[in-house]
Amino acid sequence: MQITRQADYALRAMYYLSKLEPTERAATSLIAVGQRIPPSFLAKIISQLSIAGLIHTSRGARGGVSLARPPENISILEVVEAIDGPLTLNECTHSTDGCPFGEECPIRPVWCEAQSALVERLRNTNFASLGATT
Repeated sequence: MQITRQADYALRAMYYLSKLEPTERAATSLIAVGQRIPPSFLAKIISQLSIAGLIHTSRGARGGVSLARPPENISILEVVEAIDGPLTLNECTHSTDGCPFGEECPIRPVWCEAQSALVERLRNTNFASLGATT
């Protein structure tokens, strides 16, 4: 499993925003340069994060982008799922319909356990807990 480049960029943008003061906003151009994200790609990501309720955007001279909640209340899992949808290591972790072995598959429990551990780790990692440097 590999998250998409778009999810990676979204995580970088959220990390950048998490280092701002609570009342501060950032221009998308600064986020793009600071996190090495193509500006056109970042525009789409900002839109998706806004729709997911993770960031606020405002236009104008005092506009910009800011987190919708404090960084300690936003998990890595929320950001990845806002961009890529629910995490799935294998189709069988959500449904055994596509597997010829169904519930009897000896490998399915390994996939389910690994997915559960990954989801739990990402759910329990928030942006305030990440490194202090930008």
